[in-house]
Amino acid sequence: MSLLSAQSLARSFGAEDIFQDVDLAVPDKGRIALVGPNGVGKTTLLRILIGEDKQDAGEVHKKRGLRIGYLPQETSFQWESGLDLSRSVYDYYLDAFLNLRQMEQRLADLAAAMAERQNSEEVIQQYGDLQESFELEGGYLYPVRIRQVLRGLGFEEHEFERPLKNLSGGERTRAFLGRLLLDSPDLLVLDEPTNHLDIGAIEWLESWIRGWDGAALIVSHDRYFLDRTARAVWELTSSGIESYRGNYSAYLIQKQERDALYQKAYKAQQEFIEKERDYIRRNIAGQNTRQAQGRRTRLERMLRDEKIERLTADSTVSIEFQEVGRSGNKVIETKDLEVGFPEDQDLLFRVPDLVLHRKERVALIGPNGAGKTTFIRTILGEHPPFAGIVKPGASLQIGYFAQAHEGLNKNLSVLDEFLRAAPGMLPGAGRDFLAQFLFQGDDIYKLVGDLSGGERGRLALAKLIQEGANFLLLDEPTNHLDLPSQEVLQEALSEFPGTILLVSHDRYLVNALATQVWVVGEADGWLEVYLDGYQEYLDARKRRQEARQEKKTKKKTRVSVKKTGKGKKKRQLKELEGDIEALERELAEISRDLQKNSSDVEVVRKLGERYAEIQRNLEKKMQAWESLANEVSEP
Repeated sequence: MSLLSAQSLARSFGAEDIFQDVDLAVPDKGRIALVGPNGVGKTTLLRILIGEDKQDAGEVHKKRGLRIGYLPQETSFQWESGLDLSRSVYDYYLDAFLNLRQMEQRLADLAAAMAERQNSEEVIQQYGDLQESFELEGGYLYPVRIRQVLRGLGFEEHEFERPLKNLSGGERTRAFLGRLLLDSPDLLVLDEPTNHLDIGAIEWLESWIRGWDGAALIVSHDRYFLDRTARAVWELTSSGIESYRGNYSAYLIQKQERDALYQKAYKAQQEFIEKERDYIRRNIAGQNTRQAQGRRTRLERMLRDEKIERLTADSTVSIEFQEVGRSGNKVIETKDLEVGFPEDQDLLFRVPDLVLHRKERVALIGPNGAGKTTFIRTILGEHPPFAGIVKPGASLQIGYFAQAHEGLNKNLSVLDEFLRAAPGMLPGAGRDFLAQFLFQGDDIYKLVGDLSGGERGRLALAKLIQEGANFLLLDEPTNHLDLPSQEVLQEALSEFPGTILLVSHDRYLVNALATQVWVVGEADGWLEVYLDGYQEYLDARKRRQEARQEKKTKKKTRVSVKKTGKGKKKRQLKELEGDIEALERELAEISRDLQKNSSDVEVVRKLGERYAEIQRNLEKKMQAWESLANEVSEP
């Protein structure tokens, strides 16, 4: 049985139809990516499915008792009403385990009663039953789960006690996401869950979703994230939903194949229609009038009931780089380069001597604040090196796509701003060119300052292409672009005849495009170079993490005891787990003995004291396990 289903959903805003004839069903444990161009109504559909918006037609059905966890985009995010914002993040997460905490308090009360010799058979029976339920439901592990989620989503230990009211917008979204995960709903509905997460947190979330037992419906512009979490893809269009098996990459292949088959069927039907019409025209008034009339009737029925409509292209950008002038073979050389702020004596990182050759495609990656944009500006000559030199190659024509699009004049219209990059181009030609970037009608007269982030990005791309550069420096070019536009940009960049230096958190783009990867912020103040691309970097990072974990899990050397391999923290963790299991078995055995000897006051007293002692020991072991588990899980 489906957790949630919908039939014939439709939604419009005023006279504009957003979508119609949407049929869907979310299966138990399904992992579904909802994709489609910006403006097609993905967020609206999610809100209808969870009951926060109303459809104009159709029905939504939910499984009885279905628990849904919904993460909205930041633009519409608000804390739930009645929440005490003076509480800490950790306390907020404790509410996800309210039932376990109530059981925990009840166990403590019953243990106290037994210690005071209130050893009635009823109390003993209650304690045994409750302790078994508490253990089965993970009562001893919930503090560990809270800490793992907080750390996984990028909260440092000292931030666990920060009041909710002091969190930034991005931190609020992360905190709310973590609470949803701990609540363990039957269905997670996530609208852009990777917003405000760094790569480490995104990778943790990917792993969490893959190992989770519930269902998820996800909207995201992060193609790599969808590749690693989705088992099915729903493509939303104005006329309904098309379903595809597998992850995002599988969807792209299937969509291309499906479109090709559809186009073939359309072409065959058009040829048949033309052939039939030709026969009807030639014979409707001749000897074969009856046959012509019969064919006309069958053709009219087919056009009414079986006509295949022309496959219309999605409304997305059209990007095609022009031929560019040839640069020298060496595009950039560095010697003893150090990147930072000389006036403040603030060194960010050192750069090994580099030679960037023509037609290379380099991805520059690293955490926010590591200095990627400063490095780009140093190469451009807009920022002085901390030390060393940057030598540009011959015949370079540089095109720079800034992340914040600060090169755009917010006081000009879209058309006037574009024509600044195209001296001599007539306004009519400029309008035609901008139409390829979805600026149509009166859009070209909007002021740049009034554009959305996605619109500014499209305008900046249009200018970049028109400039005819042979060396592109791109700072987060896929930000604010929908998935179809990202695919178009990726294809265009892969065919670009010049050289590319790309700064991006878009792992899908980096993996597909980069011939080599440069990494900052991970290697003790140095820029790292991986000449074989993104996979080589991932393999190297994995080896480094394993080596770091191996080092951390070594047991500290004790006085007069030789250091051996048995001191690794992983082994300690397993030993602790064995101790915990043994103590839990002993508690269960004492609970059974309490029930058997409930009439013997002295035996019950001794058993109760032993039970309390073991429980205290168990709590200590659990605290040690939690601390060690956090150390082992650290990268």
